[in-house]
Amino acid sequence: MPHRYSDRHRAGEQKTVPAPRGLHQRAQGFASVPVKGSCGSYCSLAWAFQARCSISAPWTVTVEQRRQSSFFNTLTADELWKGALAETGVGVKKGRGKRRKKKLRKNLNRGQEIGEGRSGFLWPGLNAPLIQSGRVQAVTQRKKEERERIQSEIVQRRDTWEKKRKIKIKREGGWSGKCWGGVILDPPDPGPNGETYEDFETRVIEVKNVFCMNAKEGRKKSIRALVAIGNGKGAAGFAMGKAGDRMNALRKAKNKAIRCLHLIELYQKHTVYHDITVKFKRTTIRMKKQNKGYGLHCHRAIITICKLIGIKDMYAKVSGSKNLINITRALFKGLTQQETHQQLANEKGLYVVEFREEQGPLPIVVALPEGTVREDPEPEDEVPDTKLEWSDVKEAQGMKKSPWANVRRAVW
Repeated sequence: MPHRYSDRHRAGEQKTVPAPRGLHQRAQGFASVPVKGSCGSYCSLAWAFQARCSISAPWTVTVEQRRQSSFFNTLTADELWKGALAETGVGVKKGRGKRRKKKLRKNLNRGQEIGEGRSGFLWPGLNAPLIQSGRVQAVTQRKKEERERIQSEIVQRRDTWEKKRKIKIKREGGWSGKCWGGVILDPPDPGPNGETYEDFETRVIEVKNVFCMNAKEGRKKSIRALVAIGNGKGAAGFAMGKAGDRMNALRKAKNKAIRCLHLIELYQKHTVYHDITVKFKRTTIRMKKQNKGYGLHCHRAIITICKLIGIKDMYAKVSGSKNLINITRALFKGLTQQETHQQLANEKGLYVVEFREEQGPLPIVVALPEGTVREDPEPEDEVPDTKLEWSDVKEAQGMKKSPWANVRRAVW
């Protein structure tokens, strides 16, 4: 049974005693307890140390550190966050409050350093090394000048974070002021081995709200982001990311795109090798090879992707569906299926020649077959199997007119 202190204990006496065998699992080790005469009691000792104390014969004092029980130290952090964010409950299961702005989990330890305070104490294991030069360090205190310097640095960091949170981030490189298309993002996150992707440029193609009907939660909203990435030297890729908020969707998309790269061959590092016609679902893209200085005359999504790839001169016409996902897939499908001059020469077994304006009627050999050269020429059909576009036929015959030809203009 616990006893109160008696007069036999001298005033100011220090006793360092271990916890009894039954309380070893609850106690945190040993405690140095000042024992006074009749002034100290069990209740006052427990209150002074904010601990649980017990005394047993022969006068063994046990101190167990314990907080006052409250709501915040009986539940875990995840349980507290679930209650604050309303992640559980009947309302969430029935889809109530679905149009309210979703609350996000915050890092409350940001700007805090464990063990640092205005008193400037150095706690071994928290803000100071536990063992130094083979000896366990004791609790010490910093000098006044060093304390003031550290406190000023912490306050300055917090002010900087507050200013960053209030400043509105300006989006760079967008197609227009209201949409996310064409916006430049930061490079993807470093890889598992520490590799970085600083030479890759990341751009947003589309950010869209999508919804999913669920039996329990009802109409659930998500953000879908389409992101393209490239280094301007033929290596490029694209990917989609979906998340509950926009920034997580963009982060997922760019980290996935860096793992899905395509190597696209470029002719003289500025255009494609030949004209390409490609179809994906209901979207058709016709790409034409152009000379240097022509530029990119294409859809704005195709212009963005071509800059990431490194294509500088090309004409492209999109017909059918203008869905940005279909346009992106069709563009990469056509560019990865193009044949280089060397591949064409090896397939046909013939020389590949090219006619240029600066050479006149003289051909220029651009590729030689790696094997033997075929002696008989390639057979030609009497009727060439060429698919013509009606717009090209009208333009060649001079039938194409300006859409503003018969429009009456107001005279001021």
